Amino acid sequence: MNELTCFKAYDVRGKLGEELNEDIAYAIGRAFAQGLDAKTIVVGGDIRLSSDGLKAAVAKGIMDAGSDVIDLGVTGTEEIYFASFHLDVDGGIEVTASHNPMDYNGIKFIGKNATPISGDSQLGVIKRLAQSQEFSSPKSKGKMRKISLLDDYVEHVLGYGELDFSTPFKLVVNSGNGASGRVIDAIETIFKKNGTKVEFIKVHHEADGNFPNGIPNPLIVENRLSTAMAVKENNADMGIAWDGDFDRCFFFDENGRFIEGYYIVGLLAQAFLEKSSEKGIREKIIHDPRLTWNTIDIVEKNGGIPVLSKTGHSFIKQAMRDENAVYGGEMSAHHYFRDFGYCDSGMIPWLLVLELIGKKKTSLSQLVGERIAAFPCSGEINYRIEFGAKQIAKVRDFYQSGLDGEIPKIDDLDGVSISFSDWRMSLRSSNTEPLLRLNVEARGDKSLVEKRVKEIESLIGV
Repeated sequence: MNELTCFKAYDVRGKLGEELNEDIAYAIGRAFAQGLDAKTIVVGGDIRLSSDGLKAAVAKGIMDAGSDVIDLGVTGTEEIYFASFHLDVDGGIEVTASHNPMDYNGIKFIGKNATPISGDSQLGVIKRLAQSQEFSSPKSKGKMRKISLLDDYVEHVLGYGELDFSTPFKLVVNSGNGASGRVIDAIETIFKKNGTKVEFIKVHHEADGNFPNGIPNPLIVENRLSTAMAVKENNADMGIAWDGDFDRCFFFDENGRFIEGYYIVGLLAQAFLEKSSEKGIREKIIHDPRLTWNTIDIVEKNGGIPVLSKTGHSFIKQAMRDENAVYGGEMSAHHYFRDFGYCDSGMIPWLLVLELIGKKKTSLSQLVGERIAAFPCSGEINYRIEFGAKQIAKVRDFYQSGLDGEIPKIDDLDGVSISFSDWRMSLRSSNTEPLLRLNVEARGDKSLVEKRVKEIESLIGV
């Protein structure tokens, strides 16, 4: 088999057809099972039209390697994470392209007890095996059984936060026609049974792999309008939107304003640290290098220890484990929890934010407003550039000699991060798409953010 270009830094993502098809999926499934010497692997898939076929091919590869398969049916990625530490299995696979275009799909991997698998660990072994197809011959083929873990999973995530509110809440929830609607329905059933006064206003709720309302990616500005409008029209307390496999969730305040994931990281870090400080525990918080000042400020003021990690779910998960961190967050709206196998979840964050609003008797805009003013940011700006190393080097060279007599701090952990006293920036290539990603933040000066964005854009030629 030719080189598999669908393997990225920490998962598989590719264009359907030549880059990723059922033959390739079969080889990957078989290589995964053999590489892990697995007895049992749990599999699931999102609602993309190609996911069922790819999942069946993956499962066949696993069984032909002599490993058993537990098929969970339609799932979000975090349901596979949950299954990997909830069940006695050796690993898990989710077939999903998350927020990528219609003609893409992908595969995410997880090891036993939710341990991460990446290019720094077994992913290289899996790729080499899938390419060479030097598969061993098992004594017997594996078997498949189909089960549902939805009830167990929902019970687990509802264990985060205290949701017995005396005040009613109205939430707009936008599944983007992805896989999260079925989970919201299950949570709604339990809320009604328990008398929890949360009303859901459902937008683009039904699962539909044709994505009639566009690819579920709330980072695309035009995709936010339906959620924002529904919040305002229904006088809701908050809006939540998910991507296709719902491992990321995005927030809108009571005015329909989109809240950058960066500020939610700080909010959740504070919530965990307030609880730990009551017990006299100094917890660690993991964060990525794209936007950092608000998170570091909050963590240090609340007695925590901020720990920097390379961007990407497998890197954050490993850092979470290495540091035994209680929480980790990426500004891209991935949120990681120690009690969730150190994995990311798109359901736990909104439950925690709802708890905060209820306990503090305030609104989301009040919870994050001061932080947005103190540390304004650009949000992540993406430029379609196939190979960004040249542009990254040019920006680094321009700033490294300093501005107005100040020499910046430069970090090359992930792309390049450049910090001056009043502003900083991060520029890196995407691990999954041909994109160059820019983030800029400042101390209390939104106009400075805008000025530096234009300056950097001129340097990279866009």
